[in-house]
Amino acid sequence: MPSNMQLLEADRLHLWRGDLHVLRDISFGLDAGRCLQVTGRNGAGKTSLLRALARLLPLESGVINWRGIDTGKDTLAYHGELAWLGHATALKGDLSARENLLYSAGLRRAPTRAAIDAALATVGYTHVDGHLARQMSAGQQRRVALARVLLLDSALWLLDEPTVNLDSGGQEMFGGMLQAHLERGGLAVVATHQRLPLPDSRLQGLELS
Repeated sequence: MPSNMQLLEADRLHLWRGDLHVLRDISFGLDAGRCLQVTGRNGAGKTSLLRALARLLPLESGVINWRGIDTGKDTLAYHGELAWLGHATALKGDLSARENLLYSAGLRRAPTRAAIDAALATVGYTHVDGHLARQMSAGQQRRVALARVLLLDSALWLLDEPTVNLDSGGQEMFGGMLQAHLERGGLAVVATHQRLPLPDSRLQGLELS
């Protein structure tokens, strides 16, 4: 691991699925204001790595430290500082965008109506009233899920293909959203096949094979 402590540190992570060695000796360090872009072919382990970093998937060996503390020793505190977005948007189909955000973000804090509307405006979702999640397009659902990431106000974002189903405008929106998060001192680990629109000073890469 790096000699100077970084906010997020992964040290020699190994993960097996049956006879398949999915993650092989993965190590990295990430500090405030930085984004780690995870790339690799399909099946290389990008989703498995993000799920392991979120402590949603147990590792065979290795340590994940957050603020210098092993996340396995206080997972609840660690989860309180991260926002996770996987392939699924995790929206409830019979709730509206605002209701979904009030419910999901409310599990951690009590967002105001103004905060919810501001998050929806940031991600460019305009059909606030009258549309249930099951009536939304895949791109609209993704925007609402990204609004949830904003509302959680977390230091660490773990995002798996966050721009899937987004049009060009949505992808541009996400780039601005991510840049603003990093400028505020946040950090992110993002699995995506497309290069993130960030300056080199903000971006580091990890390619899985």
